[in-house]
Amino acid sequence: MTDATATGSSVPAPARPAAAANPDRIDPKRLVAFFAMVFGMFMAILDIQIVSASLAEIQAGLSASADEISWVQTAYLIAEVIMIPLSGFLGRAFSTRYLFAASAAGFTLASALCATATSLEQMIVYRAIQGFIGGGMIPSVFAAAFTIFPPSKRNVISPLIGLVATLAPTIGPTVGGYLTELFSWHWLFLVNVIPGIIVSVATYSLIDFDKPEMSLLDRFDWWGLGFMAAFLGSLEYVLEEGPTKDWFQEPLILAFTVVMVSAGVAFFWRVLTAEEPIVDLYAFKDRNFAGGSAFSFVLGIGLYGLTYLYPVYLGRVRGYSALQIGETMFVTGLCMFFTAPIAGRLSGKLDPRLMLFMGLCGFAGGTWIASGITKDWDFSELLWPQILRGCSLMFCMVPINNLALGTLPPARLKNASGLYNLTRNLGGAVGLAIINTVLNDRMDLHLARLHEQVTWSSNKALETLAGLQGALSSLGSDAEMAALKKLALIVRREAQVMAFGDAFLLLTGLFLATAMLVMVLRKPAPPKPGAAPGGGH
Repeated sequence: MTDATATGSSVPAPARPAAAANPDRIDPKRLVAFFAMVFGMFMAILDIQIVSASLAEIQAGLSASADEISWVQTAYLIAEVIMIPLSGFLGRAFSTRYLFAASAAGFTLASALCATATSLEQMIVYRAIQGFIGGGMIPSVFAAAFTIFPPSKRNVISPLIGLVATLAPTIGPTVGGYLTELFSWHWLFLVNVIPGIIVSVATYSLIDFDKPEMSLLDRFDWWGLGFMAAFLGSLEYVLEEGPTKDWFQEPLILAFTVVMVSAGVAFFWRVLTAEEPIVDLYAFKDRNFAGGSAFSFVLGIGLYGLTYLYPVYLGRVRGYSALQIGETMFVTGLCMFFTAPIAGRLSGKLDPRLMLFMGLCGFAGGTWIASGITKDWDFSELLWPQILRGCSLMFCMVPINNLALGTLPPARLKNASGLYNLTRNLGGAVGLAIINTVLNDRMDLHLARLHEQVTWSSNKALETLAGLQGALSSLGSDAEMAALKKLALIVRREAQVMAFGDAFLLLTGLFLATAMLVMVLRKPAPPKPGAAPGGGH
């Protein structure tokens, strides 16, 4: 008689350690499905910025005006910002498998349609479809990461999704610049087609970690959807167009503001009283989720605001092409890539609040250096600000993900993930609106002050004018007028550069102030080896 039989046990003793270790094992099928989802999210986020460096080429190809072409970006952003919070409800109703596969397939088809657009109107419609459908992929990845992986694996998974979520918009102008320079602007969209088909097939075939709840559709809140679409769409439009149209002096901006406020009041009333609300705002009762979402909002300002500021400076002041801008900005992407594994390792050893504090201070250090910007700044002068930005993004993103989503119960993850991603996008929209307003207003202020200094009674101004006139003497009698125009352009350029310095200084204050609030968050409990993942079905 064996020992096992003697003790009355029918299970061999060695099976127990294997069973205990089983919760930490990651199913290879789910791992492949998750990586396919991550790549789909990368495409959706990349498309926010991939056209930003090539708008001039798209404008020429569609025979659009400079004012109209911005709608290629605005249409995508408005549609995406509506879908991101809605995806939580749709993910519960249809399951992650059907929502993600349909989103990937629809995004791929819309990308192909964008490449065939022959008019601005067609492009706006196709971009809106692309943004709306693609927005369903982004929150699904965050929810899946905290659903299928045990807490002990989050120091690997969180840096991965953080890297993708921040790297995609950062390298977007670079990728767009190369594709437009080497091929044509059509390839900004065609590049999505083959990968999109692969992602659609892979996710449909492999995702199996939740089930649809079709009964939710019987209680679908159409009024809530209408109010949310009007609120978020109007908000995005006001933030995008306000800085360039003098805000409320423009009747259309004022009209959309009225719609935004009215729909916002109705939306918040509806989600707090409906039987099955379109989004679950009660997730904000969790202090870490609310705090993490607030920090995600600030991170959105740093991510999208600085991705906008540096290229605008390089284009307007330095006169760089899209390709040159992309090459200069590539440093940030490299730093993020190499910092991601370091951030992942540290997230398992350091208090995440300390990591977040370090990241925000790094952001502040980079923008502080950049606040001393001059017209002569080039790759070497922008190197350290970009290095600090790239490293800081990962030091912020990883702990924010873990702090915001790591302590929520599984039932709230899908809705909460949509809200969490929405705060980052809204942070980017608010940041861009503030930055553009600062650039416009401070440039006007500096221009007025410089005009007070550059007068006919200023010896320095007269000496500069005489030097310019001498350099342009080959123009004969037109030399004096050409010198005056040249001097006016120099004054305008200096006012513009000073406005950039002010914008960087404002961001420095924002990041430092936010860093001081880090300790408001609770330190999450350390992950236990063998702990189950966030939940299954």
